[in-house]
Amino acid sequence: MSTGTATRTNTTTRRARAWLVLLLAGVFEIGYALSVGGSQGFTVLSWSLVAVVFFLLTLFALSLALRTIDVGIGYAVWAGIGAAGAALLGPVFFDETLTLAKACWLTVIIAGVVWLKLADRPRS
Repeated sequence: MSTGTATRTNTTTRRARAWLVLLLAGVFEIGYALSVGGSQGFTVLSWSLVAVVFFLLTLFALSLALRTIDVGIGYAVWAGIGAAGAALLGPVFFDETLTLAKACWLTVIIAGVVWLKLADRPRS
């Protein structure tokens, strides 16, 4: 394997790992959003503690991912995952509704996240 090929492989592996960490940060963000909702304004101690743990985890994972992924792309994807996940799981855990209009706009967010990922290809 030539040095150029090895460098491309290392870069591809590093970027793939960064995207996996960003996905994990998004999952932690969903956990944070849902636990903040469960904390009822940080008045329920157990939910409040869970919120703090998810907050620290999501920021740590996001900071790791942003070492490789551009901040604008990474932040948009992280926020989109968190927003869409919380909106989709809110009705499962809380007394929230998911209307057809909300589902359509969430689909737009999810499609945008996917397109941002596809747009973040390494430059040749």
